Amino acid sequence: MVDLQKHISESFSAQGLMTTLGAELTLVASGEVHIVLFPRPALSQQHGYIHAGALTSVLDSACGYAALTVAPTGMDVLTVEFKINFIRPAIADRFVAVGKVKKAGRTLTVCQGEVLGEQGSHRETIAVMQATIINIPGNTQQFIQPDAPTRAG
Repeated sequence: MVDLQKHISESFSAQGLMTTLGAELTLVASGEVHIVLFPRPALSQQHGYIHAGALTSVLDSACGYAALTVAPTGMDVLTVEFKINFIRPAIADRFVAVGKVKKAGRTLTVCQGEVLGEQGSHRETIAVMQATIINIPGNTQQFIQPDAPTRAG
């Protein structure tokens, strides 16, 4: 039996982009994953908000890992498509990307996600996403390391 927390943590740690963004995996449960991102100037856009690309990347990962928590044994996942809507400017002390599985199928899993901005005790939705994730045959023993060559495509 696969230790879900360990499997997801190891995979997350192997993602160069999440490391570059400074994202932190904070919750792994069946059908739900949370990833936290703290704002910093390197992640901002020209108006001082956190860049939509940074938040989209973290939310895509939260949805993908949520799908992986319910994927059949021996499978891995890839994003097929997503739609994201930003409903307010990304201003907060901390952002929490929450990915949740809505329907898991044999091949495709539909997830919904949201980015929550936290400022003090106040929490507001910044963005919402719907994502479709595909199950693919996986190699759960090996992850690409950040210094390893990658392939395009």
